[in-house]
Amino acid sequence: MSPVLLFILLLAVTFAVILWILAPSKRESDIQRHLKDIGTLYTIDAAGTNILKQESLSAIPWVNRILVKIPGARKLQLFITQAGSRWSVGTLILASIVVAFLAGWFATFMAPAFAIDLLLGLAASSFPYVYLYTKRQRRFRRFDQQLPEAIDLISRALRAGHAVISAIELVSQETSEPLATEFRIVFDEQNLGLPIREALINLSSRVPTDDVRFIVTAILVQKETGGNLAEILDKAASVMRERMRLKGQLRVYTAQGRMTGWVLCSLPFFVFALISFVNHEYERQLWSSPIGVRLIYAAFVMMGLGVYTIRKIINIRV
Repeated sequence: MSPVLLFILLLAVTFAVILWILAPSKRESDIQRHLKDIGTLYTIDAAGTNILKQESLSAIPWVNRILVKIPGARKLQLFITQAGSRWSVGTLILASIVVAFLAGWFATFMAPAFAIDLLLGLAASSFPYVYLYTKRQRRFRRFDQQLPEAIDLISRALRAGHAVISAIELVSQETSEPLATEFRIVFDEQNLGLPIREALINLSSRVPTDDVRFIVTAILVQKETGGNLAEILDKAASVMRERMRLKGQLRVYTAQGRMTGWVLCSLPFFVFALISFVNHEYERQLWSSPIGVRLIYAAFVMMGLGVYTIRKIINIRV
């Protein structure tokens, strides 16, 4: 090994050890995240007279003013929040533009056709959104897995004489992420003056799953009409566990369909890259002739139809 490579390796190992030693503990990270969440819930204006909920769409003021006027920007911010990401709408849009530009620029070396370069750039611009969507679905799935235990904890707290909001605080302290963060936000919003009804509705908007909607509806109906909420929550937790078991079985039964979709989507790109590496002049005929370009367009359309069909087949609602 050359001295230069040895020096770079030792430098990288040293920096990794330093970062590992100086990294905050889990408790410190939770405290910092909690303080930041409280700070973003409500802010005071310059005069110190109004307490308003602020939600910045970009760290740059003039970009934020533009994004606020764009329809759908608030929904995009909600989508980012549901994914549990610290990104802003401006960061997401900037990442999409950068990825699209780099992919289109790289495609010019492989496929000189402008239409194909533009198509690849537009397809690459969706990568940040796909990443957030995948992260959002995993977060919802993890939330649903933890929810029955949280419901049992709320039920036991109610039987012990605690109020609903105290039980919610207990869940935020005793459970793990992402459930702890969402219930902590509910407690903080109610503690800062927001009615519990609106705090729970905000929870159902941040985590729009069927189980969360059912629990929020049960709590709100019980507060208006009365009844044994602990017993209702016990039955709800039992139903959630049964639905989770059934969903697990369905994921096993549809695993072959999902794997088929991934293979069929990735195989053309893999073969194209392999042929391009082995014989670049051979695969050049695909985009240099008008028939080849039309075949590429037809392949993308049929691939999209195939993905849509496979998703409709394996997407079974429980």
